[in-house]
Amino acid sequence: MFDFKDKVILVTGASGNLGQAVARAFHAAEAHLVLVDRSAERLARLYADLAADHAHYLAGSVDVNDAASVQGMVEEAVHRFERVDVLVNAVGGYKAGTPVHETSLDVWDGMLSLNARTAFIASQAVVPQMLRQGSGKIVNIAARSGLAGKANMAAYSASKGAVIRLTESLSAELRDSGINVNCIVPGTIDTPQNRQAMPKADTGRWVAPESVAEVILFLASDAARDVHGASLPVLGRS
Repeated sequence: MFDFKDKVILVTGASGNLGQAVARAFHAAEAHLVLVDRSAERLARLYADLAADHAHYLAGSVDVNDAASVQGMVEEAVHRFERVDVLVNAVGGYKAGTPVHETSLDVWDGMLSLNARTAFIASQAVVPQMLRQGSGKIVNIAARSGLAGKANMAAYSASKGAVIRLTESLSAELRDSGINVNCIVPGTIDTPQNRQAMPKADTGRWVAPESVAEVILFLASDAARDVHGASLPVLGRS
């Protein structure tokens, strides 16, 4: 088991299925958590055991698509803990099903905002602090669809492809400053939403959120100190 005692871990999308698995895995590894979500009430409900614990910061009411909102949250985290050791950009979403000529601009813009813009904004906010520290880890969440475009998935594929390119560019910029930047490329994650959308699927071939979280902990650990700019597949048997 990885030891993150006294490390400060910032997780966006902390109320999502993957975000919760990541937060709980880091909590078990004794990290200080900065858990970010738009809804303060949802965070307080999901993490009732942490709400009164000053070793953690439940950062609700944060719009991860707004640079000023994210910057304010990061400044508060640094004020409380004096550093940010790991950023996990776990916020994201999926919408597909139409060919390009039938896909609305709202869907296109929404996918790029939710999956790529959020990672860009959060990374911009934490990198200066990591540079001051001379160390840090950033882990982004891409998807297999980001590796190649498929029919009826242009907006989602483009947004996850952008996450991969962002990861590679950040890594090239930061690797000589003691900062590792990598991303996970999951297959189908076993979530209630995916089970509802695909009721006849063989869910035994999917990837559990807890399994993805364990790989994220590896990339955030000293064991991955020589891993830079990687897009690591976590596909299960899907």
